[in-house]
Amino acid sequence: MADDARTTPPETELTGPEKKANVIRLVFNGSRRAYDEFVEVIRSTIPPGTGVVLRGSAVTGVRWKDQAAFDSDGAGTSDLDLTLVGDEVIGLYKLTGFFVPGIHSRPVSEKDPEIAPDLVPLRDRLMAMVGRPVNIQATRDFVMYLRGEVIGQPYLVLIDKDECSSDS
Repeated sequence: MADDARTTPPETELTGPEKKANVIRLVFNGSRRAYDEFVEVIRSTIPPGTGVVLRGSAVTGVRWKDQAAFDSDGAGTSDLDLTLVGDEVIGLYKLTGFFVPGIHSRPVSEKDPEIAPDLVPLRDRLMAMVGRPVNIQATRDFVMYLRGEVIGQPYLVLIDKDECSSDS
């Protein structure tokens, strides 16, 4: 683990700005510009009315399962867990690509790229930008609410659903 890779104990509630600062520091080597470019690539690709959140150790600084620090196995070893939130994005996944059909997908990953082939070019572009694996999952609003607000899984909103509405 790098000397400056500060981590947050799981019982500590991070603020939105703290989560964003972690992501910029850990994933983008402190470059706000690189972070903004990453978000813009996603924004230009997703369907209107889709929100995007980032979950996992990129947000908290530590892996949930064992509390290992982000990139504890070396630079670029921790993945990014993107979740696309909304109705239209669910339609990008094949029926075989769901934990709960039509509600909560499995992530498009190295081992499961065929579950949402239209998202593979986005995934490839994002991985080239950050030099690490990027997994892309889709879910409905209420699942994200349950995971974040009820269960307490931390996440950072990269794109609010309202930012990408067709009315904007």
